[in-house]
Amino acid sequence: MLIAWWVMGMSVTSAYASSILIPMDDKQSEHLKAYGIAYWLLQNGGNLEWLLNYRGGSFLCPNLPTLSKECTIRGVTFEVIADAQTQSIYNQIADPEVNMERVKLEVAPKIAVYTPQGKQPWDDAVTMVLTYAEIPYTEIYDTEVIQGDLIKYDWLHLHHEDFTGQYGKFYAQYRNAAWYQDEVKNQSATAQALGFSKVSEMKRQVAVNIRNFVLGGGFLFTMCSGTDSYDISLAAEHVDIVESVFDGDGSDPQAQQKLEYQNGFAFQDYRIIKDPMVYEFSSIDATEDHNRLGEINDFFTLFDFSAKWDIVPTILTQNHTQVIKGFMGQTTSFHNEFVKPNVTVMGETKSLKSARYIHGEMGQGQWTYYGGHDPEDYRHLVGDPPTDLSLHPNSPGYRLILNNILFPAAKRKKQKT
Repeated sequence: MLIAWWVMGMSVTSAYASSILIPMDDKQSEHLKAYGIAYWLLQNGGNLEWLLNYRGGSFLCPNLPTLSKECTIRGVTFEVIADAQTQSIYNQIADPEVNMERVKLEVAPKIAVYTPQGKQPWDDAVTMVLTYAEIPYTEIYDTEVIQGDLIKYDWLHLHHEDFTGQYGKFYAQYRNAAWYQDEVKNQSATAQALGFSKVSEMKRQVAVNIRNFVLGGGFLFTMCSGTDSYDISLAAEHVDIVESVFDGDGSDPQAQQKLEYQNGFAFQDYRIIKDPMVYEFSSIDATEDHNRLGEINDFFTLFDFSAKWDIVPTILTQNHTQVIKGFMGQTTSFHNEFVKPNVTVMGETKSLKSARYIHGEMGQGQWTYYGGHDPEDYRHLVGDPPTDLSLHPNSPGYRLILNNILFPAAKRKKQKT
């Protein structure tokens, strides 16, 4: 069934004597925590409007004393505006020549983050930004996914993860490191406990269960190697692509020919890289191109969508700037030639012909892939300390993550067609 996003453009009356406007342009002192305020209001039974493309994607909320107090405590900039100002904003947005729209947010989505216990501080930018924004989430991993717990959640995040069962392809450089050996030991024990003969089989089933979660209406957001390794795992559902150093037996010599690209979400026609000494999963990733480009020249640009007609990509690209500094990851961006034609590219590095930020639908659900590891650390290497987000409260790169957090909160209605 097709779903359209509920928009507010036809309404012209305000429900409140006055309102609180949380601006999301350059006047905002705490962009990231502003998303936490929006989530807090939803969690406490309130609702609000997301004013797409109005002052950077601002939030319009009821003028509640508890809300203004919470904004003050968290350092979030807000403005109390009268009915006349609210009406003026509504009139501006309703103009068919203006690329703006109103979207009502109603329910706080239940959030799960797929992450191992005892993860290293360099592992996950999303848990860092959720914590900083004070947005609650539940950590789950392989056991919970295999046991069917995904049905409890609306939104699932995957980050620096390897769904092919090759332990992140860290073998060449880190196979003698204690943390790598612990990971192999722990994942092997989990696989056996869940009835799988090897980790690659367990990860494959995890990937399939996540796909079923999306097919059933779930929202999936993933970054870094959680993008291409996930798609590859789905395409390799019926073939062994893992070499013996990882699972004790050799890969299928015809693995490349047996890939079923149609099973994946985003990519097609790529070539897998099975060599355990190569820190790369496939030809999808454009990291080497970014290495040649260099940090000083590495930027990506968000596309400008029609707020009144392309609600979904407009929501996901709300920001106070359209040009965002690049950042590396095991998977940094995606070569355009391998992106499926039905995928919406929302941000790209044009000079490299690579997509950074993409979105699509699968069944009743939706998914977003975001290349790179940490938006505020160009090369976030193994062993580096975690990023201090209090030094980056207005990060445009982290805003894209949080757009996806609120995305499932938007009210939807059935589309007549």
